[in-house]
Amino acid sequence: MLAQGRDGLGKTAYERHQPEQTLLYQLVEAHYPALVDQLAQQGKSLPDHVHREFEAYLKCGRLEHGFLRVRCDKCHFERLVAFSCKKRGFCPSCGARRMAETAALLADEVFPDVPLRQWVISFPFPLRYLFAAHPQAMGKVLGIVYRAISTHLIHKAGFSLKDGATGAVTLIQRFGSALNLNIHFHILFLDGVYVYRDNRPPRFQRVRAPDKGELEELVQLISQRVGRCLERQGLLEQDTESAWLDLDPAEDTDAMPQILGSSISYRIAVGSQQGQKAFMIRTIRPLERPDHGLERVAKANGFSLHAGVSCEGHQKEKRERLCRYISRPAVAVPRLSLSSTGKVVYTLKTPYRDGTTQVAFEPVDFIARLAALVPKPRVNLTRYHGALAPNHRWRGLVTPARRGKGVKSNSNTEVRTPAERHAAMTWAQRLKRVFNIDIEVCSLCGGSVRVIACIEDQDVIDRILDHLRQKERETPTRPLLVPPTRAPPGTLSLFAGKDSRPTATH
Repeated sequence: MLAQGRDGLGKTAYERHQPEQTLLYQLVEAHYPALVDQLAQQGKSLPDHVHREFEAYLKCGRLEHGFLRVRCDKCHFERLVAFSCKKRGFCPSCGARRMAETAALLADEVFPDVPLRQWVISFPFPLRYLFAAHPQAMGKVLGIVYRAISTHLIHKAGFSLKDGATGAVTLIQRFGSALNLNIHFHILFLDGVYVYRDNRPPRFQRVRAPDKGELEELVQLISQRVGRCLERQGLLEQDTESAWLDLDPAEDTDAMPQILGSSISYRIAVGSQQGQKAFMIRTIRPLERPDHGLERVAKANGFSLHAGVSCEGHQKEKRERLCRYISRPAVAVPRLSLSSTGKVVYTLKTPYRDGTTQVAFEPVDFIARLAALVPKPRVNLTRYHGALAPNHRWRGLVTPARRGKGVKSNSNTEVRTPAERHAAMTWAQRLKRVFNIDIEVCSLCGGSVRVIACIEDQDVIDRILDHLRQKERETPTRPLLVPPTRAPPGTLSLFAGKDSRPTATH
């Protein structure tokens, strides 16, 4: 767990995450080669980008593959900090880092202090497969969804498209609660419209929350427009009774169509039970009471639109929690376990209405589920729209960062280079934001800490680690340079109050 600082300052002390001690790492290390072998027996293989994802994950957080040396300038106490894989598929550590960075950027620099509403749209199974196999189609569909909701908000506020503008940020999530491939859009919309008239600064006008009738009209409109768009692109065929994808056949050696289709439809991808339904575990009675969360949900033709979560402009903590929720990593390690029969059991975040609380996999099929969650290279999973888009003429006037075309440079403001303006959060800033750990302050004496070396040569790595292991055997009471494990990052519940306790990141 996170240890309290020994300097009496109330800070949390840094303790290195040891991924090799987690169940997820042990499963990947043991069964990823088995998945590759089983696919090879079928004459199939995984794409290179999926292989790179697994290989990088097995090196993520391992000191054996390189590290930084950090030292206190005052007491000269040192620690080793392992490198991370920085991948986007299923690594919980890098996913939590990206979650913290994305949420901090959106909450601090992008969203103004106005009300926000989360719009979530999910798609029929065939379109989920289409988006995974052909990501360029996903961008066109997202444009249709944004324009439909944006136009609805502007007209509801009583303005025309030329007089008003709204803004949004979309986080494209690829996973469902059961680790199934479920590509859907979480869109954080400004819950109103900016109006620009008479050369005055844009004025924000809030709109009422959508009712069920409005959502039903919107989801019906979106489904019709998406169908027509994909039909024009030659990706969809429709008749009076049904619609189906019209895609070029995949190569016989490519295993991804089989893996993607099985993950989307909750089926087993590999092994003797290939094609059968995944094993669901029901531990509670089916829920018969009405779900009040469905009051702002509408469905049509396999599409689902939800707009029931919002936050006010002054609720800065809730806004950041909401940003963390929509950018959370795919795999929650605390919900992962092994059964007595050797199956991998994953607990659902929220029970299904039929009473299902867990899903069980054979270990190799679990690895196939992870493979399905890996996005193709160069697919942007965060999109900006409207007044929050980088090139919009009002962006600099409405965003807290005040950067954009609408703001002239001011000699009194701080001058930063483009590299400084676009730099991501540093490792130290992430630790402080997520864990309340100030790594730049020594936990022993309170002195300043800095990076003194980057070790990447394998011979040097081996010599340093061998030396440290020998020193630890000789002086077991000495503070460890290779510190003990810690828990995954904590975050507050989306609807938590001030006295809520942190929970494991999902």
